[in-house]
Amino acid sequence: MAVVYQKSKGLTDNELHYCPGCNHGIVHKLVAESLEELGLLDDAIGVCPVGCSVFAYNYFSCDMQEAAHGRAPAVATGIKRTHPTQPVFTYQGDGDLASIGAAEIVHAAMRGEKFTTIFINNAIYGMTGGQMAPTTLIGQKATTCPLGRTQEQAGMPMRVSELLSTLDGCVYAERVCVTDVANLNKAKKAIKKAFQLQMEGKGFTFVEVLSTCPTNWGMTPLKSIEWLKENMIPYYPLGVVKDTSAEVK
Repeated sequence: MAVVYQKSKGLTDNELHYCPGCNHGIVHKLVAESLEELGLLDDAIGVCPVGCSVFAYNYFSCDMQEAAHGRAPAVATGIKRTHPTQPVFTYQGDGDLASIGAAEIVHAAMRGEKFTTIFINNAIYGMTGGQMAPTTLIGQKATTCPLGRTQEQAGMPMRVSELLSTLDGCVYAERVCVTDVANLNKAKKAIKKAFQLQMEGKGFTFVEVLSTCPTNWGMTPLKSIEWLKENMIPYYPLGVVKDTSAEVK
């Protein structure tokens, strides 16, 4: 009997710890499949953040390194410069990357470090109890803004893909989501392209994935998908934000 579909060799058999409806498991699958299909799995080195995906080293079947909170880009820089021919990636959430690690990711992109970042944006701090993140939307409630985020108090939510795209070292930035099969396929295509450009030595590549957090949003998994579509996508539009790969020699 022909095998139509099977679990990616890029994932271990460990049971995921994520909450029901969380998109981390889906994105893990896409990253693992991309590395496997590109023939990069055996040489890949990933860097875990501090956050909900802190245990990602238990789930990917490649070498993984744990980093201090927000420092994954610095760790990845050291790894990639030491092993320039190997695929290196960071996997980070919005608290880890856009808050405490903002300087790290900005300077890595500015320098054009040749690794790939997979950025999970669920507009809230997931692991630590649902505090407001740099990406929390105006009016969105969190434990540290129970009446909803306001521009006067916290400024506007940070569009990280657009921010990094202004830096010359960033050659590719795309925002995707995994709310349905069509968008899931687009997300996988973006992840594969980011790794391909990295291996071609083009520069820093970045894929932002809009994700749900049903637990801290206080919603069912299905309701959280609809909330993402209705509220996050209008502010964080999907699509390629920057692609100068054809121009980079």
